[in-house]
Amino acid sequence: MKLPRRNFLHLAASAAALPAVSRIAWAQAYPARPVRVIVPFAPAGDTDLVARLIGHWLSERLGQPFIIENRPGAGTNIGTEAVVRAPADGYTLLLASPPAAINATLYAKLNFVFLRDMAPVAAVIRAPFVMEVTASVPAKTVPEFIAYAKANLGKISMASAGIGSGPHLAGELFKMMAGVNIIHVPYRGRGPALTDLLTGHVQLYFASIPSSIQYLRSGKLRALAVTTATRSDVLPDIPTLSEFLPGYEASFWGGFCAPKGTPAEIVDKLDKEVNAALADPMIKARIADLGATALPGSPADFGKLIAEETEKWGEVIRTAHIKPD
Repeated sequence: MKLPRRNFLHLAASAAALPAVSRIAWAQAYPARPVRVIVPFAPAGDTDLVARLIGHWLSERLGQPFIIENRPGAGTNIGTEAVVRAPADGYTLLLASPPAAINATLYAKLNFVFLRDMAPVAAVIRAPFVMEVTASVPAKTVPEFIAYAKANLGKISMASAGIGSGPHLAGELFKMMAGVNIIHVPYRGRGPALTDLLTGHVQLYFASIPSSIQYLRSGKLRALAVTTATRSDVLPDIPTLSEFLPGYEASFWGGFCAPKGTPAEIVDKLDKEVNAALADPMIKARIADLGATALPGSPADFGKLIAEETEKWGEVIRTAHIKPD
């Protein structure tokens, strides 16, 4: 039987629309079961707290548990690879942070390429590091510290939370831009680094605000600058490093990613809900408690941030010849 042309075109258009309709229906029904959120760090760190804060919001808004699963190890690569290998169905997410950008250059052989294999979903926060010195260092300002470091060549040590960590690279970028030679002392985590800074075994550390705010307020440590392009609301009287070294910027950031190929409708739904969370006064207050600011935007905005960070830290790693343990 021969169909009239008009009927044929109508049927063809309807058939073509079926996949799009089913995708939209799938997204509307999402999530239909619990969602895993992989945090590639141990519990209780800043990244873990962010994941739990937003995960709780998503659970209440979307009616299914968003279960936080800590998968530390190999500089976050173990947890990241677990998400890369997961089905691209929106039921496994990653709480990504600076190592997602840093490790692309730091590690010569990875089983994934983050920018190729992961889809950005939604940024959540951005926070500065604090350039701080032990109380015995006489410098009260960044220019004074630079002069002090140049006058004491090879005698100043900088702690970090490990080779290739955010504090390490923030410090390396400072060294490059300030033209100073400071000895890097890596520790296994921020706790031991902060302890040795307090006791004066090392003189400089780029720390997170929550980990050291009590020591800054008590005078046991001295803040010289924050590392973001703008001043911190928590430390409004502390200048930015870019006020002395134009163009300097380093920060901790965090946000959700999913395996590449996750349906756009699901990505957009998650992004919309995360942005709603970031506009909520209670969530904003909790984020401020971490010394951070909310970072609303689109998946494309978050993808641009990760790409820019990958390029910037790749250049620092290559210039400073940084190799992992």
